[in-house]
Amino acid sequence: MQSYDLTLLPYPIRENMPRQQGWCFGLPPGITPEQWPLDPNNGFPLNHGFTLLLPEDYRIYGPEVVALSFFAVAPEHNDGGTPCTEEILDVFENFESCTPPEDPNLYVFWLAEKQRHPRLFRMADILGCSYAVILLTQYEFNGPFCEPPELIPDHYRDQQDTPEWMTIGSAFSYFQANVRPKDTPESNFIYRKLGTIPEQSLAFNLAISCEPRAFDPNAGISPSERNDTEYQSIHYFSKDAEGKSKCEPLQWHSAHLPDHLGGSMALVQPIPDGMSPYYIEFEEYFGGYNFGTGNAWLDFKNMKFDFSC
Repeated sequence: MQSYDLTLLPYPIRENMPRQQGWCFGLPPGITPEQWPLDPNNGFPLNHGFTLLLPEDYRIYGPEVVALSFFAVAPEHNDGGTPCTEEILDVFENFESCTPPEDPNLYVFWLAEKQRHPRLFRMADILGCSYAVILLTQYEFNGPFCEPPELIPDHYRDQQDTPEWMTIGSAFSYFQANVRPKDTPESNFIYRKLGTIPEQSLAFNLAISCEPRAFDPNAGISPSERNDTEYQSIHYFSKDAEGKSKCEPLQWHSAHLPDHLGGSMALVQPIPDGMSPYYIEFEEYFGGYNFGTGNAWLDFKNMKFDFSC
């Protein structure tokens, strides 16, 4: 089993071209607007962060599942907690036990949950913000790009502001929020990472490169802070000329990129307990999020997600 570095490439994946290894931003493939996951907190469609073709050693759901699409709360809705409309949240939380609501403004959310994708998994971070994963077949991965569902006026959902990505696209929205008009690739980190100025379009995305790491002793091993596991720390401690201890990255880890599939983890905070080897660690620019300038992890075996900052 290997670990893989993930890199944003400065060009998009078009609908009529080979899908390569996936893409960030833009639209998910192979689903219908009715299957697009909504945010249980407010009823708006979740933002498509990335779609990734999984290498064969990470296809843990059988040979038919080859990829996944990750969806996240809109960046402006993740600032200390997502704006929440209790009536909508109640429909999602009690879907299995409640009858269809008589109120047509709530029934639409009950129906959306009833029509959800059969391989949809929902998650929430420590703040209660919503995320989701849809596992994709090869047919779905190669399928047409899906537009988000049309926003018909709704008394409950419209109590909150519409996410900006729904009007100008997630890539352009993220770029606009983080890059000033006078910035250049040399002066702005986000500009440099995206490698291009995104189009003002829902469909605009950036291709992903997925390349095996040359050396990673933690490939196939569950990340852990404990000393009684096979997992190796990415740091070592030494003393400077004044005898003060300092923490340095090991040389083999210095070659690793921050966005990656499996292997050695470089979270801003301690590694959480119970992680599986089947996870993706990624930065805010890898799909456009608000992690408080931190980074995040998605364990797609245990279907858990969180970020640290």
